[in-house]
Amino acid sequence: MSIRDRQHWDARFRALQDGPFPAPDPLMFQYTPPPEGLEARALDLACGLGQNGLWLAEQGYSVDLLDISREALRRAQAEARRRGTRRVNFLQVDLDEAALRSEAYDVVCIFRYFQRDLFPRIRGCVAPGGRVICQTYTTGARAVMPEISADVLASEGELAGLFADWTVLRSSESDIMAQVVAVRPAR
Repeated sequence: MSIRDRQHWDARFRALQDGPFPAPDPLMFQYTPPPEGLEARALDLACGLGQNGLWLAEQGYSVDLLDISREALRRAQAEARRRGTRRVNFLQVDLDEAALRSEAYDVVCIFRYFQRDLFPRIRGCVAPGGRVICQTYTTGARAVMPEISADVLASEGELAGLFADWTVLRSSESDIMAQVVAVRPAR
């Protein structure tokens, strides 16, 4: 990512500023476990407007929301204030350079973002027994979004394959979207 990427995403989120705030993704309702204690931590990676991370905070998690876009994070902060949502950290981060703390999170969610070389760090930041909830576009998405770069699209079976050695609770793939929910083995 670069300054150009940040400017692109800032412009995109600025254009959405007057629209309704989005609901959390349905996978969150189905696959997020109740937090265990006050120390339960979650990460909303490439969070955009942060609807999933804010929902996690409302469930009792302490949440880090990471995104490259200042505009997206500002809107997420405003929504958190409006709701009175606490226990949320808003972090503007270029994910190309993000250092994710080892075994720090009980839940990590990633929606509509796929960066192959980031997945070893994602896997490493999940605590033993913690889970990843992920949904991303596949190569078939180019049929409906020809402007999207093939570099950010998962090939057939790729997303599920990244967690083949974990306990997979859900794995599905359509022409344009792949989903996986996987639990890191406990020690």
